[in-house]
Amino acid sequence: MLRPFEIHEPTSIAEASRLLADHGEDAAVYAGGTELILVMKEGLAHFRHLVDIKTIPGLETIAYDGAVLRLGALATHRAIERSAVVGRHAPLLASVASQVANPRVRNVGTLGGNLCFAEPHSDLGTLCVAWDAVIVLARDGEERSVPADRFFTGVLETVREPDEVLVRVELRPFGPGTGGAYQRFAMHERPTAGVAAVVATRGGVIQHGRIAIGSVGPMPVRASEAEAMLAGAPLRDEALREAAKAVGRHAEVMDDLYGSAAYKRHVLTVLAARALREAVACAREEDA
Repeated sequence: MLRPFEIHEPTSIAEASRLLADHGEDAAVYAGGTELILVMKEGLAHFRHLVDIKTIPGLETIAYDGAVLRLGALATHRAIERSAVVGRHAPLLASVASQVANPRVRNVGTLGGNLCFAEPHSDLGTLCVAWDAVIVLARDGEERSVPADRFFTGVLETVREPDEVLVRVELRPFGPGTGGAYQRFAMHERPTAGVAAVVATRGGVIQHGRIAIGSVGPMPVRASEAEAMLAGAPLRDEALREAAKAVGRHAEVMDDLYGSAAYKRHVLTVLAARALREAVACAREEDA
């Protein structure tokens, strides 16, 4: 049962920031509300003041300037999935957005809300880490940019300051010779494990790769050991299989209702091999 709370409707980031600062721990940012309202209904958290940023113009905008794709914090998963701009410049993002939860959540839930809530079983967080996305936070009069792999700090924890608002996510579309993929395994709406891979190739060799794993620990993280194995490796399935094994072997995983640590390591190895093969195949297509 929801306890009483007050909704504030700012018309600017500066106003929202001041409201968050004034009410401190009693305040939370309200975007889509799919996660926030649920935890409040369950009595797991309570905020007496919700700062509804849906009244701030422009935060739902999706735009490409020829170099960077910018996704406003209030862009819903459905809007990202169906956006012609995203489909043209970042089809992998559209595909992952289409897999989030269920149609009701995708119609209401937002990219910014998903990332800020930092629920460990998040598809988009894992993809953003592998893609080297930039998360832009703002408060009264200033902005700061945070690489996605430094944004998450733990279960339901990020580097966002209490008076900051996530305003947009920035991605650079893949260039020639670069491909990406995301593989997930889920028995329910939330994934049990997810692996995102971005691979840059040239002349039959992997120049560098980024691999992120999610849903198996407190937050999405990069698989640095496997990434090091990819640098300079030939475009052969054997090299990809060895890197995938390193993903499973070095991953920090935890037992939970979604499976044992040993089971998750096995699943990660399988998913990593699939994601790497698909990313390399996409890179070859782009290079052709």
